[in-house]
Amino acid sequence: MDNTLHIIGGGMAGSEAAWQAANAGIRVVIHEMRPKVGTFAHRTGDLAEMVCSNSFRSDDDEQNAVGLLHWEMRAAGGLIMDMAAKHRLPAGGALAVDRDPFAQSVTAALKAHPNISVSYEEITTLPDSGHWIIATGPLTSSGLAEAIRAETGADALAFFDAIAPIVHAESVNMDIAWRQSRYDKGETEAEQTAYLNCPMTKAQYEAFIDALLAADKTEFHEGETAGYFDGCLPIEVMSERGRETLRFGPMKPVGLTNSHDPQVKPYAVVQLRRDNALGTLYNIVGFQTKMKYGAQTAVFRMIPGLEEAQFARLGGIHRNTFINSPTLLDAQMRLKSRPNIRFAGQITGVEGYVESAAMGLLAGRMAAWEIMGQTLAPVPNTTAMGALVHHITGGADAKTFQPMNVNFGLFPPIDAKGGRRGRKDRYKAYTDRAKSDWTGWLGQGQRAAAE
Repeated sequence: MDNTLHIIGGGMAGSEAAWQAANAGIRVVIHEMRPKVGTFAHRTGDLAEMVCSNSFRSDDDEQNAVGLLHWEMRAAGGLIMDMAAKHRLPAGGALAVDRDPFAQSVTAALKAHPNISVSYEEITTLPDSGHWIIATGPLTSSGLAEAIRAETGADALAFFDAIAPIVHAESVNMDIAWRQSRYDKGETEAEQTAYLNCPMTKAQYEAFIDALLAADKTEFHEGETAGYFDGCLPIEVMSERGRETLRFGPMKPVGLTNSHDPQVKPYAVVQLRRDNALGTLYNIVGFQTKMKYGAQTAVFRMIPGLEEAQFARLGGIHRNTFINSPTLLDAQMRLKSRPNIRFAGQITGVEGYVESAAMGLLAGRMAAWEIMGQTLAPVPNTTAMGALVHHITGGADAKTFQPMNVNFGLFPPIDAKGGRRGRKDRYKAYTDRAKSDWTGWLGQGQRAAAE
């Protein structure tokens, strides 16, 4: 009997799944179609390539659910978090990374592991036997997507995802822009000055919104409808919901003081976050877009400080596919109709790099223990990992299932013990409970593997 674990897809989820299984002593083959078969968003054949933002979001493991997820992954020996730490960029309280060296390091670590090999090929059918994890992410190839639809008897759900543009730092006018993280957040000067800020007056903001609403935008193919994930809305869609939406979203001016004119409060602020270690590239934060390329250049150069901006990459939009996991997957993340196949990552309906890698971590461990003839105990839903996997494998309403970031709303409520807790105390209680329960769950798995 072949006890090799085959993983389709070498993104965040597939990479983490491979690492976890290989460290448990299981032989792993990663099947990655890139660079032979490309996608709209990828540029390289590297594993764990970051195609949208370069941020893993908040690293606060006491007050933020995604920061807690970082902590849990580190406690489990996660590869993605380890390499993110090695290639960290100043970003205030966020965990941002130098994307190319990060992906190159993940690739090198996986290829150097004695239990892991990489096969560059496209898989377009569902395997009948063996141990498999499908971690193909939101850009699953059309052939494999069709095989999944044929097997499940239902259309895969889909929404459209947008990516933000990247600007060459040398083209930003620093006589207008200034360096500052919101509320000066961060322990070092580099973190406190990790963002470039471009201020707008009310008149400039209104003109920008007018241009944004009038710009040429990508049209959808016949029969396609735009079901966006709220955490990654194109700025045009946000502006269509109300002229002030952007000013209370990615362009909010709070926590920032213009060092060029400290007495004047900007009406709105566009932030750019460092995208590489050299500091030569910056991405425009929250500016995912479906504008056509020519329109993007014209509209974004209306931003004060970006009048002569040079773009390393313009924004874009692509189809993002995921399965109805509450209907199709069991508690071990296996396809109910073919239990030799697990799913992991964004294709399961979690949203974000961290959540995707986290579900890969769990799928890799579950598959490894199954190959060893054991079954891992259910992950406590009081943990960030457990809350996510419970959500996608039964906690969510299958009729209204949509992609979800990790958040404390997915966790069982905390007992107030005779009184109401403030939000800060409540979140700390969530994270304290999660860390204790996650540590206990990891210990059970380690003891089971040793038996």
